[in-house]
This record gives sequence, structure tokens and C-alpha cells, in this order.
Amino acid sequence: MFSNLEQTFRWFGPNDAVTLAAIRQTGATGIVNALHHIPCGDIWSVGEIKSRNEMINAAGLDWSVVESVNIHESIKTAGPQRDEYIAKYIATLKNLSDVGIKTVCYNFMPVLDWTRTNLDYRLPNNASALRYHAPAVAAFDLYILEREGAFNDFTVAQQHYAKEYFDSLDNDEKLHLTNTIMAGLPGTDDVFTIDEFKEHLKKYRGTDAKKLKENLAYFLKAIIPDAEKLGIKMCIHPDDPPFQILGLPRVVSTENDLQDVVNACSSPANGITFCTGSLGARCDNDLPGIVSRLGEHIHFLHLRNVQREPDGSFFEADHLNGSNDMYAVMKNVILEQKKRIEAGRTDIAIPMRPDHGHKLLDDFNYNTYPGYSIIGRLKGLAELRGLEMGIKRSLDQD
Repeated sequence: MFSNLEQTFRWFGPNDAVTLAAIRQTGATGIVNALHHIPCGDIWSVGEIKSRNEMINAAGLDWSVVESVNIHESIKTAGPQRDEYIAKYIATLKNLSDVGIKTVCYNFMPVLDWTRTNLDYRLPNNASALRYHAPAVAAFDLYILEREGAFNDFTVAQQHYAKEYFDSLDNDEKLHLTNTIMAGLPGTDDVFTIDEFKEHLKKYRGTDAKKLKENLAYFLKAIIPDAEKLGIKMCIHPDDPPFQILGLPRVVSTENDLQDVVNACSSPANGITFCTGSLGARCDNDLPGIVSRLGEHIHFLHLRNVQREPDGSFFEADHLNGSNDMYAVMKNVILEQKKRIEAGRTDIAIPMRPDHGHKLLDDFNYNTYPGYSIIGRLKGLAELRGLEMGIKRSLDQD
């Protein structure tokens, strides 16, 4: 049986209620981390990177993946400071490489990194999950944000259900919905106000999906040659959710989008974070097929499952259940590993983390970042490592 996937766990830094000592007990050997305290667009110094790396190493773990070196909005909108922020981004990549950290996950989502409407959706066993409720997002967009032109983005039926949902809320519930949707920044408790968010929307008035994809290609052509020289693997994370919301375009939502990313700058440094939860929120994304066709470009794996609902809603399901076939995904990941061995590649142990997790048992006693409880993710990791071993043993016997 050849090399296993590298088992990693996301950690949000010294203020995370989940400690490095606790993560080590899960069996994970790698940490997925970022310097969230450094403002977006600023250079990460070698000193800051070394300090964090030493902290992780002292706990008996490796800093395997950076998630994320966030991309300044000027780059996404082709603002006048775009080239200045790209130069700073490259400087951060050089400093990461100097410390020996070679895999960088990032995304190109405008303004919000992820969107959910319920951070405490109770399942039948009373575990807590994250949920995206489509009528709630529509209600927020139409009747709280009151975005110009929003009604053009929804069918008559969707508008009806949104109004019905909105009318069912009291003022406290409306405020809670607003704060939940406006809290899509990783590693922070910051929440946009409605006025702040509207200012961000103004910056994107001239940036539709076609333009945003052009700006992504510009960014890749600027940084990938340097990343390749530094030995860094860049891996873009899909949109979450993988469709347009709140008037903001999405350009990394489908297999065609991912193909456009790798075609924008052909290089082993230009790759993909394959997130089964983000891509799996769309029923037209063939997850096992994407692994089969684009597997050579996958540098990082986020493995989680979602249960899709007919109206476009979804919630985080158990890792091996839900709407997506995790067995078929894992099998194709393992077949990709075999292809890499046959091709003489050395990046066989692809970093994998159990993405998100339910709040279970003692998780309720800790204030963790949404989706990042310790026991829920431990359960997911245990299931995924068992699935991986079972498939590999069966393939060895064939």
C-alpha cells in the first residue's frame, strides 16, 4: 500500500479554542494555518512566518498548507493599486518559501469568503451543522440589503418564498440573519454593516463574471512564474457557495471554471484546492469526474459533504453521507496518486483535511469558528482515513 494522503487540520492560530495539542491527538500530522492578524494586502514578514512555524513545530506538527494568503480587492477589481498589491503578494510567497512552506490555498471570491444563513442548524441527533437556506438569502437581498436590481435575479416563485420567509421573522431574527450572512471572513469575528457591504458592492459595479475571470487570469500570469521558481504550489479554492449571490459574480464554481484557471497560466505551480463541499453544492458538478480529469492539478483536498435541497439550499452533512459520493471521490483521488507514482512525481501524499464538522458532544462547551469544532472534525477525519485505507487495501488485492 503506497503513501497515504497527508492528514491535516485547520487551525486559526493562538486564539483558536481548538489547541495544537488537541489537534495532535486527532492523528493529523499537518496544520493548515494563516496569519489572520496581518491585514489583507500587507506582506507577511519572515519573522512572523518563522514565529508561527516554530509554534506549530513545538507541538509536534508541521505547517503543511497556508490557507489563505488573501487577495486584496484591488486585484479582483483591477483597481489602480493592483500591481502594487501583486508585488506584495509575491513578496509574501518568497518569505513563505524561505521558511519552507510550499503550498498556498487562496480564493478569488469578491468581498465574502463564504456564506451561510444558519450556524446552528440542528440535525435529528441534535448535532449542530451549518446551513445555507436559499429563501433566507433572497429575503436578505430583497428586503434587508435592498440591493438595486435584486428583483431581477430571482424568479417570481423565489420572490414569493423570500417574502414569506421575511414576514415570518421578528426584528431580532432579522438582525441575526444579517450578522450571519455578513460574517464571511475567515479567522475573525468581524461582521460587515449593511452600509459597509453596500460600499463594497459599489466597487464591483463594473466587474461582472467575465471581467472578474480576466482579473483572475491577470493575477495568475503575474504570480505563477515566481511561485514556480520558489517551488510553491498555488491552489485556488472554489466559490462557496458556487453560484452568484448578492449581486457578486462567481468564477470558480464549475469544472469549466477550474479548467480556465489551469489554462490561464500553464505551470505545475498553478493548481486547485479540490473542495467537495463547495463544488458539491451544485448538482451539475461531477465530483469524481473532476478528480479524474483535473487530478494532476490538485494540490490540496477539502473533504466534506453537503445535503442539497430542491430550492438551492444545502446543509453540511456527515462526511460520508449527503448528496455526494465520497467513496467515488476518494477512489479517484487514490487512482490519481497511482498516476503520479507512474509519472515519477513526488507529490503523492496530497494534503487532505476534513473540512467543517458538526458540533458534537463536548464541542458545545467551546466557542470555535463556525464549522471548525474539534470532535466533529475528528469524526470526519476518522471516517475519511478509514475510507482511504479500505479502498487502498481493496485495490492492492485486485
